[in-house]
Amino acid sequence: MTRLQELLQATAIMDTYQAAEDLTIGGIAYHSGKVKEGDLFVCITGYATDGHKYLRDAVAKGAVAAIVERVQDDIHVPQYVVPNSRIALAQLGSAYYGHPSEKMKMIGITATNGKTTTTYMTNAILEQHGLKTGLIGTVIIKIDDTKIPSELTTPESLDLQAYLAQMVERGVSHVSMEVSSAALESHRVETVDYDIVCFNNLSREHIDSHGTFDNYFAAKSSLIKGASEHSFAVLNLDDEFAASLVTETAAQVVTFGMKSSEGTLHCKDLDLSTGRAKFTVEIKKPFKAGAIEYTPGEFRVDLRIPGLHSVYNSMAAITVALLCGIPVATIQEALRTFGGVERRFEFIHEDEFIIIDDHFANPGNIDVTLETMRYMDYEQFHLVYAIRGNRGPVTNRENAETIVKWLNRLETREIIATRSESHVNKNNTVSDEEADVFLEVMKEANIDVHLYRELPDAIASALSKAGRGDLILLAGCQGMDPGAEIAHKQLDELSNNR
Repeated sequence: MTRLQELLQATAIMDTYQAAEDLTIGGIAYHSGKVKEGDLFVCITGYATDGHKYLRDAVAKGAVAAIVERVQDDIHVPQYVVPNSRIALAQLGSAYYGHPSEKMKMIGITATNGKTTTTYMTNAILEQHGLKTGLIGTVIIKIDDTKIPSELTTPESLDLQAYLAQMVERGVSHVSMEVSSAALESHRVETVDYDIVCFNNLSREHIDSHGTFDNYFAAKSSLIKGASEHSFAVLNLDDEFAASLVTETAAQVVTFGMKSSEGTLHCKDLDLSTGRAKFTVEIKKPFKAGAIEYTPGEFRVDLRIPGLHSVYNSMAAITVALLCGIPVATIQEALRTFGGVERRFEFIHEDEFIIIDDHFANPGNIDVTLETMRYMDYEQFHLVYAIRGNRGPVTNRENAETIVKWLNRLETREIIATRSESHVNKNNTVSDEEADVFLEVMKEANIDVHLYRELPDAIASALSKAGRGDLILLAGCQGMDPGAEIAHKQLDELSNNR
C-alpha cells in the first residue's frame, strides 16, 4: 500500500475536492475496466474518448480517489485537479514504481524509418557483450529472457513504468527503446531518464495523427531537445532534420554520416554489390564515454542483413554501443550475425534469382530501399508494389512520385501493382481514388503498370518474368504483409511441377 499524499508530491496539484489526508492506495489505473479495489484512478483524455466519462464506473469498481482535469462534484471521492492528466499519469507512475529508469542505462531511439531495426541491433550488440537487457518496441517487450507482445510502439506511461520496474527486479542493466512520435506527443515517456537518445531520420509519415509535418517534427525532435546535459544525443548528419538538432540540445552530441564526413564517425568504403553491406567505420574526432576515451581510428563492419538503410541503422547502433563502452570486436561480431527484423529489406529467396521483402511505407522508406538497388549487381529488376489502402490520395501520390523517381534512375519502365483485396482488412482497403492517383502518376511518367486485384496474381506475374540473376522486390505495407508466404508457396509449386 502507498500513502496517497506522499505519491501526490510527484505531480502538480492545482485544486482538490474532498481531500483525504490519510488515504492509502493499492495501485494506479487509467482504464476503468482494469480498476481494482483501493486504486487511484487517473482520468486521461485519449484519441477516441475521455477518461472523465468513466470516473463513475471506476469508483463503482473500487477506485478510492481520482486525478482529474475537471472535478465532477456529484462523484464523492477525493479528486485532485492537475493541468494535464497525461503528464500526471507519467509522473505518478514513475514515483509509484520507484523511478526505475534511473536505475538502468536507458537508450531512446526515434526515426521515421528503421527505429525497430536500430533498437534490435543495439540490443543484439549489448547481449553479445553478455549484458542483461530490456527492449521496448513495436513487436515485443523483452525483459531479460521473457518476451511480451507489444500493443503500442511505446506503451502508455503507467504500463511503461511497470515494465521498467520488472526489468530492475530482473537485474536488467541496459534498455533499448523505440520512442514513437505519438508517445512523445502524448507524454508517455515524460519521466524516462534517458542516458542516450538517438535521432536517425525523418520523412513524411503519420501526418494525419499530428496535423502537420511541422507538428510531427516537433514531436520527434522533443526527444533530443529535452535530453539532459548528462546524456548523449546521437544524430545522423546525412538527414537534414536530425542534423538541425546538433545545436538544439543540452546533451553531449555525437554524430555519424556516410555522405557527410564531418561527423564524429564516418562510414566509408561501402560495398553493397551483394545487397549486404561491408564498410569501414572511421572515428574522425575524439570523444569520451565515461572513463573510455575514443581516439581517431577505423574498423571494418560486415552486415548480415541487406540494404542501404541497414548501414544507417547500424551506424546509429554502433555509435550507441561505443557510448555504452562495448568493445569494437563485440560490435563487429554482433552485426555480422544479426539476422534482422521481418520485412525490413529481408532476403526471402536466393537461388536462380533473388526475392527481397520490404516494408515500403513512405517516401523516406522508398528512397533508402530503392537507392540500395543502385549499389547491387543483378540482371533485371521486377517491382511488385502493394498500393497503400485507407491512407488517402496525398500519401499515395507522394509514394507513387517517389517510386517513379527511382524507376527512372534504375532504368525500369514497368511495375506490377496490386490492391491485395483479399489480403487486407477493411481498415486497409484500397479505394478507387487511391488506385486512380497511383495510376495517374505512373501514366504521366510513361511507366507500364500491370495492376492486379489480388496479391497472389501479382506475385505470380513477377515469378513468371524472373530469369537467372534477376531481382524481385515485394514492396508495401499491409497489402504486402503476406507476400513472402505467398511467394514461398508459389515457388514450391513451381518446383514440384518441374
